[in-house]
Amino acid sequence: MASGTAVGRAMEAPRPMTGEEKRVILASSLGTVFEWYDFYLYGSLAVIIGAQFFSAFDPATRNVFALLAFAAGFLVRPFGALVFGRIGDLVGRKYTFLITILIMGLSTFCVGLLPSYDQIGWIAPVILIVLRMAQGLALGGEYGGAAVYVAEHAPVGRRGFYTSWIQTTATVGLLLSLVVILSLRLWMGEAGFQRGEGYPIAGWRIPFLISVVLLGISVWIRLQMNESPAFKKMKEEGTQSKAPLSEAFGQWKNAKMVIIALLGLVAGQAVVWYTGQFYALFFIQNILKVDLFTANVLIAWSLILGTGGFIFFGSLSDRIGRKPVILAGCLVAAITYFPLFQALTSIGNPKLASALENAKVQVVADPATCGSVFDPVGIRTFTAPCDVARVALARSAIKYELVPAPAGTPAKVTFNGTEAPIDAAVAKSMTTFATAATAVGYAPAGDPSIVKVNGFFSALGNVAALKMIGILTILVLYVTAVYGPIAAALVEFFPTRIRYTAMSLPYHIGNGWFGGFLPPTAFAMVASTGDIYFGLWYPIVIALMTFALGLLLVPETKDRDITTFEGPAR
Repeated sequence: MASGTAVGRAMEAPRPMTGEEKRVILASSLGTVFEWYDFYLYGSLAVIIGAQFFSAFDPATRNVFALLAFAAGFLVRPFGALVFGRIGDLVGRKYTFLITILIMGLSTFCVGLLPSYDQIGWIAPVILIVLRMAQGLALGGEYGGAAVYVAEHAPVGRRGFYTSWIQTTATVGLLLSLVVILSLRLWMGEAGFQRGEGYPIAGWRIPFLISVVLLGISVWIRLQMNESPAFKKMKEEGTQSKAPLSEAFGQWKNAKMVIIALLGLVAGQAVVWYTGQFYALFFIQNILKVDLFTANVLIAWSLILGTGGFIFFGSLSDRIGRKPVILAGCLVAAITYFPLFQALTSIGNPKLASALENAKVQVVADPATCGSVFDPVGIRTFTAPCDVARVALARSAIKYELVPAPAGTPAKVTFNGTEAPIDAAVAKSMTTFATAATAVGYAPAGDPSIVKVNGFFSALGNVAALKMIGILTILVLYVTAVYGPIAAALVEFFPTRIRYTAMSLPYHIGNGWFGGFLPPTAFAMVASTGDIYFGLWYPIVIALMTFALGLLLVPETKDRDITTFEGPAR
């Protein structure tokens, strides 16, 4: 694929990090942790934010709008990559990702100050969405800057290890947001956390407001740093790109590598990452009916136990290559997702596992009256009884079979042969179906058979919780295998003159779109089929695609000298 100047220098003997290199990694990693902390706060508090800023709508609709506002951050990430990537290649790495953290931090702080819908009306959700888009734009520029900055300081043969510290930041940021939220919930209680009862301020605003302290620390540290050696060398030699966007995407030799990087590395990495950390949380909360506190504790422990894998796999990629580590992670994840999620069900909600095997739930309807219920962004309104029934069953995590009936037959739902009426509204049908499902063996939310912990450390004394933590830790280790080496791989794909621009776009399309929309898309697939595991086919297919394309098209880059690499041969 790439040759000639792409041939790297001989491997240097490993040496301890210098003080300057440690400061570079600290400055980049700490700032990126804060960026991810800010970004994840919204997702973790989406239900509360929906109640605050979309209170004019019913609960189901306000939750949809809250999730759509969250999705806006993912949608604009590739545009942030283009904007800030171009600035980074023209002006420099240091100052560009200094700007991105300022935008991110101030946007997050403003969310904590923003009046609710009840106080200022429709302007509140409009400002909220604008702030979310500013966060997404900033994040689109932050990651590429941090990864490039660290990689261009790292010695040859150690880039995987050095940049793997950047890769820990997304997980640490998520963990930090969960710890802050859980601590405030325990301290203030739900009434104080959600509405501020008994306190001068609602607890949900505090995590957003304290981000300004984290922002100040990060900015101060980054101001002490110097520009990267590779960029300074290029600037001194006058070899900077005058038009990094057109050079990165308008020249086929570079655009081809962007596409290969996206499909042969990042897409699979993204779905493995989002399955292991976000879909797993969605699955145990919404499918297994594990309560919010317990679900967050289980995920938090898995993150604590698994995060070291980023450093291990990043370092391993320095020895055996980026390509085998990332592709092996994609393949193993794709092969084992079904048994791992089935094990989560058996341990976390054994009655559900039994009901999936023994309860027979059928939607009997004329096929002509059944439409598509695919609704990845949750904004559709369903009116046909067949569609209402299927959506209500899926949202209740009830496995069903769609049985064709003669033309003109009214739709009906049966639980082991006993009919349950279909209401015109999905929410009301869910209530009816929940009662019928309990009668045939499904466990309702709050059932004592569902795994539950009452404290963070009490999870370690609960056998079922420990087993679930073990499985979730395996999923996190898959994340670390594909994500640990990805920054080094992307940096090595492109020459210095367009590196920030070229690597940022495939990263944020892959993670912002392929990964970011995984949870709603997977759930939409579940609703369409009635199979609670069917949504796993989305990450499995994407991961296998990346494995196949990566095996055929992706060059190994670990030994490249990125200071002299000028890009792929024409």
